[in-house]
Amino acid sequence: MEDYVLETKNLSKSFKKQIIFESVSLSLERGKAYGFVGHNGSGKSILFKILSGLLSPDNGEIKIFGKILGKEIDFPPNTGIIIETPQFLEDYSGIKNLRYLAAIQNKITDTTIKSTLERVGLEPENRQPVKKYSLGMKQKLGIAQAIMESPNLLILDEPFNGLDKTSVQKIRSLLLELKKNGVTILLTSHIQKDIELICDEVFEFNEKKLEKVSVTER
Repeated sequence: MEDYVLETKNLSKSFKKQIIFESVSLSLERGKAYGFVGHNGSGKSILFKILSGLLSPDNGEIKIFGKILGKEIDFPPNTGIIIETPQFLEDYSGIKNLRYLAAIQNKITDTTIKSTLERVGLEPENRQPVKKYSLGMKQKLGIAQAIMESPNLLILDEPFNGLDKTSVQKIRSLLLELKKNGVTILLTSHIQKDIELICDEVFEFNEKKLEKVSVTER
């Protein structure tokens, strides 16, 4: 078994002549939650897109579960991902969207899909098309999609967007439960309390570098 779920060495990313970040090195362990903070545009979402295989770094190496991303694997295996606003087939219901996505790997049953919807606070029998969902409902559906196949790694960019107070508490409890069960979580949130309650370690983008800070320090 690998010592670390995810490792990066000297990652850097620029767009044209603008440096987004440089020399990002991480060693992230199983069953811990890691918060990533910084002002808007500091590089959090770009880093998460790179770790998800959606963008390539200019330099550096990423290992996920011991495999080199971009060489040995194209996308991280056993990983649930939310990047920006989750996208779904707008004319289909939530459960139909999840059934469609689950059919790609055919790893889970319909019972699991329904129970996952309930875990995030959605009604499995709701046949309303996603285009009629509120922002919060779409966000819950995105979280359901990310966790339904029991991933070992979660990469969550602002998963609490659009959620009401009750839903935020429900999802926080869910993430803490997943962490307790050995899931590694990478999380961005503009709400300090999310970071404090969930994360074991916190990294902050500062002057194009990623620095480890105290969980309560910002």
